Amino acid sequence: MIRRILEKTIQGKLDSGKAIILMGARQVGKTTLIKKLFKGTDEMIWLNGDELDVQNLFENVSSTRLKSIFGNKRYVVIDEAQRIKDIGLKLKLITDELPEVQLIATGSSSFDLANRVNEPLTGRKWEYRMYPLSFSEMVDHQGLLNEKRLVPHRLVYGYYPDVVSTPGNEKEILKQLSDSYLYKDILMFEQIKKPDKLLKLLQALAFQVGSEVIYSELGQICGLDSKTVEKYILLLERCYVIFRLGSFSRNLRNELKNSKKVYFYDNGIRNALIADFSLAENRRDIGALWENYIISERQKKLEYDLLWRNSWFWRTTDQKEIDYIEEGDGKVYAFEMELFGQI
Repeated sequence: MIRRILEKTIQGKLDSGKAIILMGARQVGKTTLIKKLFKGTDEMIWLNGDELDVQNLFENVSSTRLKSIFGNKRYVVIDEAQRIKDIGLKLKLITDELPEVQLIATGSSSFDLANRVNEPLTGRKWEYRMYPLSFSEMVDHQGLLNEKRLVPHRLVYGYYPDVVSTPGNEKEILKQLSDSYLYKDILMFEQIKKPDKLLKLLQALAFQVGSEVIYSELGQICGLDSKTVEKYILLLERCYVIFRLGSFSRNLRNELKNSKKVYFYDNGIRNALIADFSLAENRRDIGALWENYIISERQKKLEYDLLWRNSWFWRTTDQKEIDYIEEGDGKVYAFEMELFGQI
C-alpha cells in the first residue's frame, strides 16, 4: 500500500482533545487512510454519512443518545460527513459533551462541510486537505528513478489512487470520475437544474489551463451568465476539482487586475473531460499539461509540509509574465514552468 504523507500528521494529532477534519475530493484515499490508522483495533466506530440511516441517526440527536450509540468506543469516524444536516453543530456536540471520544470526520465538499464546521468548531479542530497521490509519495513508494520515468504517463493519466494502482484501466476509472461522481455533491446540494452546463464549463476550463480565464467569455461558451460561471467555479473549487490563481499585484498601473487562472488538481481528470488520452510525446498541449502538473504538485507540497504561502501568477499589460509566484514570510519566490527536451 502506498503510504500517504498525511498519515503521520494525523496520527500525531490523535487524542489531542480536538476533532480531526480531513477534506478532499472523492476517491483521493481519505477513507483508506483512516481505516489504515485504525486497522486491528476494536476501539473505533465507523459511520458513513452517505447512508440514509446514519443521516437519520443524527436528526435531533442528543449527547445522551450519542453516548449510548458510541458505547465504550474511543474513536468515532464520520465518513462523508457533509451529507449530514447541520453537521457542524453535531460535531461540536460530540467534541464538547463527549471529551473522552476522539472524533474524526471526512468530507468531499468543503462548501457544505467546512462552511458548517468553521464557526461551531472554532478552536476545537485540526483540519487537513488530502489530494490525489503526489510525486513525493510515489517516489517514497517506488524510488525516484522509476517515478521520473513515469512522469509522461502521469501527465496524461494523473495520480488518483485507483488510476495508479490498476494500470491498464486508467481511462475507464477516469471516465467514471469525470462523468459526475467527482462533483455529485454540487449537483445534489446546489440542485443544479442543468448539469450539462456544468460539464461544458469544466470542458472549457480544461481547454484553458494555463491561460487567463474571463467569466463572461466562459459564459458565452456554456450558455451561462458570468455570475453563474463564477458561482460554479467557486463550487468546483470547494469540491477540490479545480483551484484558482489570482494575479500578483502591488498596485502598479501596468499589472493586470482581477485576472484569474484555473488549474485542475489532477491531470487525468482534465484529460478525461476533453476525452484526450493521447501520448504525452504527441500532444500539442504538452506545455499546458506540464504547467498544470507542476503547479498542482506545488499545492500539495505547500499543504502537506504546512508551508504558509500565497500563490499567484504575474503578467503585465505589455505581456511580461512569470508563471507562478509565492509570497510568504516577507519574501517573494518566482517560478517558470519550462519544458526542455523530450518527455
